[in-house]
Amino acid sequence: MKNTPSGIDRAAPVLARRELPIRAPAPAVWALLTYVPGWPTWQPDIAEARALTPLTPGAVFHWRTGGVDIASTVYAVDAPRSILWGGLSQGITAVHQWTFTPSARATLVVTEESWDGAPVQADAAVVTRALDRSLAQWLLHLKSAAERAAH
Repeated sequence: MKNTPSGIDRAAPVLARRELPIRAPAPAVWALLTYVPGWPTWQPDIAEARALTPLTPGAVFHWRTGGVDIASTVYAVDAPRSILWGGLSQGITAVHQWTFTPSARATLVVTEESWDGAPVQADAAVVTRALDRSLAQWLLHLKSAAERAAH
């Protein structure tokens, strides 16, 4: 892949970062997040999700959220520690990174995302707040599903 990102675009006009400890083993949280077809079962903001192959670098998966169809490409995977994906949708270039750090009692999950492109440059502050809320919700749904499964 040409010009494959190695992380989020820290120079992008829209950046959001959230973290949350999840009381479940890192491999279990990882399995939940990386099983794309299962997303709609625990993430109510995602209407549809499909992946025809495992999430390895270069793999493409498709999902629908907020009425928008998204095709994401996996850029990097270090299972069960981190995954980086992104793509272009409606003029927005997004890069999304997830990092999992296990401890004795929980897994710290950090999610970071960058957006660039004309649609977000027009009002980056409003878009940043919306993306921040979205990441917070995604983490809360992941926490709920992972902790339910672990206990």
